[in-house]
Amino acid sequence: MKRRSLWFAIPMLCCVLALPVAGLAQETDAVAASIKTYSGNSPAVDWAAMSTLDLEAAVKIALVGNPGLEAAAARVQQAKAQVDQARSTYLPRLDANASGARVDLSENTYQENLATARFFNPTASIQNPEDYYNADLTLSWTLFDGFERKFSNASARYGEQSSVAALKDARRLLISAVALSYFSAQLALENIAIAKADEAFNQRQLADAEARQRVGTGALSDVLNFQVRKNQAKTTRINQEYQYEIALYGLAALLGLPDSRLPKHVQLARLSPETAVELSSPAVDELIATAMDHRPDIQQAQWGIKQTEAQVNIARAGNYPTVVLAGSLDGERVEDPGFGQDDFGNRVQVGLSYNLFAGGYTQARVRETRQRKVELEKRLEELILSATSEIRSSAALVATAQTQVALQRENVDLVQRTRDLVEKEYNAGQGSLVRLNEAQKDLTTAQSNLALALVGLRQAWVELETRTGNILATYATPDAP
Repeated sequence: MKRRSLWFAIPMLCCVLALPVAGLAQETDAVAASIKTYSGNSPAVDWAAMSTLDLEAAVKIALVGNPGLEAAAARVQQAKAQVDQARSTYLPRLDANASGARVDLSENTYQENLATARFFNPTASIQNPEDYYNADLTLSWTLFDGFERKFSNASARYGEQSSVAALKDARRLLISAVALSYFSAQLALENIAIAKADEAFNQRQLADAEARQRVGTGALSDVLNFQVRKNQAKTTRINQEYQYEIALYGLAALLGLPDSRLPKHVQLARLSPETAVELSSPAVDELIATAMDHRPDIQQAQWGIKQTEAQVNIARAGNYPTVVLAGSLDGERVEDPGFGQDDFGNRVQVGLSYNLFAGGYTQARVRETRQRKVELEKRLEELILSATSEIRSSAALVATAQTQVALQRENVDLVQRTRDLVEKEYNAGQGSLVRLNEAQKDLTTAQSNLALALVGLRQAWVELETRTGNILATYATPDAP
């Protein structure tokens, strides 16, 4: 009955040992459930139904297609698995072992063993060689380890939160890169439109000059002048088309598109006029306060410090004893592996291990971890100072860009009116060709400067929102973390 009762004792011991960790399992499951699972798998974009790619759509495509972001998401999954590994140390461990051996004694050993056996029984014999079989089922559970498991779990959870913050930071930088690349492509697209308008203007003037020459009221020099101006505008257009194509390649690479190429029928949205929000003054102090709470790289550094604090306590665990409860069912049999109940014994034990001296290893490990914490704290201070400086610089850049847009917008209106007046005077024979050339050149320059100023304003806002972390909320999607 004693041997038979162990078959029931081992499962019951498993249940008893698992009870204290049930609450911990629920707690860690709740923590894991509160953190989203990030994956690069997403529905394919219906490019056939898309003719114009706006910035919001470009950002959404990049957030699900960029391989660098998928790599960051994989690191989050790695951290989540590390949390599960740390949690497993709270649960008992059950191991099954079995072995079989055929033992063939040397002649001398056989004679010695035989003589020993016959000392007690003159008719005894020893079988040689002989088969030995062993089997055991061992259950062990660490009752106390100096709180190492507690802080290992905390460290793993902080590491997971740090990985989530790193993923958000990767998203922040990716959105910024997509926006900057998109605006650069828009600038090239706007310059193409300006060059086309310039080309069309000179083509119209060329046609009029050729008509006047045919009736004898115009000069050949006027015809040649407008032909040269038309060719110059065409050259500018070709160069800007090249810049636009290069910008699209860079944007497509950020979106994670195969061959780094957008479908040929897809175009970018044209550059729209500035909005009231873009012309508003940024509240620098509020933005700095927001950055301290929402900027992912700052959050990542803060979680890293918390993780190091937990690692300090892990290092201190060496100052405490370890208590382990173990139970085992052991079987041993010779000749054949046909185990029966009479071949098994059992054992239940509590073991205590306490290191008395290790050459100062534990103390040195604690000091090392504390200094790592100090290092991370100082790096966080440096990061906060750098972020504050960057936000103030970006806010100043936004203010400058706003002034430039206002000036260039006014300048375009003035130059447009001037060009129109000079054109009428020339067509009426009261203005010079040189003055018309200058007026048209001033107009294309003013239009290019306005486009550059407008793109500069939007890129300044992107830079400011990136440095405050608000860019994540600006381009948030329903499935975004």
